[in-house]
Amino acid sequence: MSSTRPLRFVRRGQVVTLNGVAPDRTLLEVLREDLGCLGTKEGCGEGDCGACTVVLGREREGAVHYQSVNSCIRLAHSVDGMALWTVEDLAADPLIQPSEKSSSDLHPAQQAMVNCHGSQCGFCTPGFVMSMFGMYQNHVCKGETITRELAAEELSGNLCRCTGYRPIFDAAQNMAELPRMQVNEPELLKQLHALNTTHATSDAAYLAPVTLNELLQARAAHPDALVAAGTTDVGLWITKMHKQYAQILDVTRAEELRRITSDAKQIHIGAAVSLTDAFDALVQHWPQLKRFATRFAGMPVRNSGTLGGNVANGSPIGDSMPLLIALGASITLASVRGERSVALEDFYTGYRKNLLAPDELLTAIHVPLPVPNQRLAAYKISKRFDDDISAVCLVIQMQIDNGVIRQARIGAGGVAATPARAVQTETRLNGQVWSEALATQAGQSLQAEFNPISDMRASRAYRREMLGALFQRFWLETSGAATQGSIHSLATLQPLEVQP
Repeated sequence: MSSTRPLRFVRRGQVVTLNGVAPDRTLLEVLREDLGCLGTKEGCGEGDCGACTVVLGREREGAVHYQSVNSCIRLAHSVDGMALWTVEDLAADPLIQPSEKSSSDLHPAQQAMVNCHGSQCGFCTPGFVMSMFGMYQNHVCKGETITRELAAEELSGNLCRCTGYRPIFDAAQNMAELPRMQVNEPELLKQLHALNTTHATSDAAYLAPVTLNELLQARAAHPDALVAAGTTDVGLWITKMHKQYAQILDVTRAEELRRITSDAKQIHIGAAVSLTDAFDALVQHWPQLKRFATRFAGMPVRNSGTLGGNVANGSPIGDSMPLLIALGASITLASVRGERSVALEDFYTGYRKNLLAPDELLTAIHVPLPVPNQRLAAYKISKRFDDDISAVCLVIQMQIDNGVIRQARIGAGGVAATPARAVQTETRLNGQVWSEALATQAGQSLQAEFNPISDMRASRAYRREMLGALFQRFWLETSGAATQGSIHSLATLQPLEVQP
């Protein structure tokens, strides 16, 4: 079933209108096959290599918000009403205007790659350039410095197999030294506003309600429609499993699901809030989560993917769920019949199965704010530091008052059919004096509580070994006895990485 609603977005200062775009076509397919944008490459088809990266712009709080995304797994209709840039647009968009005289026709992101010799075979280069363009708009144009660490973080979703990352990181830092070019945001905002006030957002094939009430009505009326958010997993069902969907229900347009609010006790994160924004909100309260957050996939995946989608998907290796379980999060499930609240660890009933009724949607995640004497650590073990799937994810949260554990909560991923809470181990800890002997016993309890499987990421024995080792690491860190040497020695117990 083709969509009866035209797909419209702003590109090169003009509104592009495409008719007859099927609801399950990807943005990459439309760019390459319909618009002839062959600079956007088709690589892995699963959001892992970054060769297909493009940048989207949408209005947020009176300004243009720029995000690099993987076009290979992004549904084309999801960019309706936004601005879009591909690598061909950087030197051809009349809205990208120089603010300083330059001898080059290239955008600073492109010129910096030339100056720093950041390309060899060139296949990955368009994706790197587009991630750098997003970085340029979000940092350089705001007068912010691009550090080596920032460059590594924001290019984590782009894979290079031949050039090497050193010259590419050099190029990211070199952009600020070149004559300035930036998007004419006042003009672009006018275009986006006009586009979004004159264009319908839903039809029978691609449903995209803009309010929660309309969204729940659509869910009740179309229980068989595929529910889609950032499609960082759903996109693979299309590109890898070759599934076809005649009807899509896009939850990301509902304004209520895109908000982050808080009260005296909790942070309330709408289900359609991106992983990038959700983790930023959590890091404000738990700064120690910064490194863990940046290891959740690459930035283009975090920009597209949503926290609610990650939770509803229920993958046993989804990194957000162990964290949320350890923090004591609850979720809201809603339908036209009303709302109900469920503790996150009670939401899952089996492998990728949950409590959602056919007419329900997950609409919000509620996370209790930090309390005094709370200790929190999140650990991820994977073969690759950046942009990789966990073999084991372990998050430990304790309230320790005068050396006594008042409350412990432990979330684990990669060791059971669902993200799980280690209730038995928590029971052993609560009310006990926090000591090395207790930590050893708790590590052994964790190993006994879970029965992981062996797969391509790690063996069963390895996963169980890491549960005990990571709990010992938590003891070292919270007791103040940890040194760089002792942490390093734990990291070298096995060949896989043991870093937060």
